[in-house]
Amino acid sequence: MLTRDQIDAAASDLLQAEATGRQIGLLTLRHPDITLDDAYAIQGAQMARKLARGRRIIGWKIGLTSKAMQDALGIDTPDSGVIFDDMDFACGSTVPAGRFIQPRVEAEIAFVMKAPLSGWVSRAEVLAATDFVAPCLEILDTRIVRADPATGRARRIQDTVADNAANGGIVLGTARHAPDEVDLRWVGAIVKRGAEVVATGLGAAVLDDPVMGIVWLAERMGRYGQRIERGQVVLSGSFIPPVECPPGTVIDADFGPFGAVGIAFA
Repeated sequence: MLTRDQIDAAASDLLQAEATGRQIGLLTLRHPDITLDDAYAIQGAQMARKLARGRRIIGWKIGLTSKAMQDALGIDTPDSGVIFDDMDFACGSTVPAGRFIQPRVEAEIAFVMKAPLSGWVSRAEVLAATDFVAPCLEILDTRIVRADPATGRARRIQDTVADNAANGGIVLGTARHAPDEVDLRWVGAIVKRGAEVVATGLGAAVLDDPVMGIVWLAERMGRYGQRIERGQVVLSGSFIPPVECPPGTVIDADFGPFGAVGIAFA
């Protein structure tokens, strides 16, 4: 377990990396004994400082929901991060140059809530608390290096969680659907970077059912004294691999009858 001073120092370093665009080294190398609880404490310390500076929480993201990603990291659990008001990008807009360090995007199904959720909830309770679901892109960014340049060691889940689950931004599509009128397991997307198809996937890649991502998040947040609030958006987890977005990238995600969403990077 890390000390309070170590947690605060890591939070400060990550906020500085975000502000300057200069990544820090792996926290799992700095603190080999760092736990997942420590990582969420570092995430929470950043959240507290951002809220004190006037930021507002508009939702939550769930990551590492696919079996392939979990196997790659040697874990058996997703992770989560917080979405702030300055992370919201309009569909079809352009992200300003320098806004992110190493942006990537993932295609997801977003849940917008009409009632709060916390603790142990059922699939039916999640659907009842959901106002609508929508196509979405998540913008990922990394304030921690993806791999240590000296050893080649990759990030571990503690690094990712401390780094707000690599969250950078969200792009909601304009389509809206009642959550119980669509089989979300079969909602898929064809993602193009420019004119090239770079990824495809189905909602079933998210814990076999994207709704179960929200079930998982409500339980995790309950353990940390948090809850999903009315009006917040929850990104249920990606069903495609991350797509790199260097400057000049234009992303279009075609979700078929479910809708579409796009974003560009200056």
